[in-house]
Amino acid sequence: MMSSPPPNSASLDRYPNWKLEDAKARFSEVVRLAREHMPQRITVRGEPAVVIISAQEFAKLLPLLEQPNLHALLSQSPLSRLDFEQPSIQPSVRDIEL
Repeated sequence: MMSSPPPNSASLDRYPNWKLEDAKARFSEVVRLAREHMPQRITVRGEPAVVIISAQEFAKLLPLLEQPNLHALLSQSPLSRLDFEQPSIQPSVRDIEL
């Protein structure tokens, strides 16, 4: 059976949750809800397993998957070969009597 968490839950918790056996039995409904309303979460033995989203939502996410990460961008930079090593500076220390 589908359960809905409290409205102020964080991250994926705000989406409807289905046990795998319920989602299998009512697959057409799960797909319809994902297409018309919002992503549907499926759990296996109480643990998050998959999220069913509409093809339209998936198409919106594809460009994000193709974007390089920050490490890749910085590695490709012409400045990536610069040496930023700082010379060691020893601060002067004065002796004090205790």
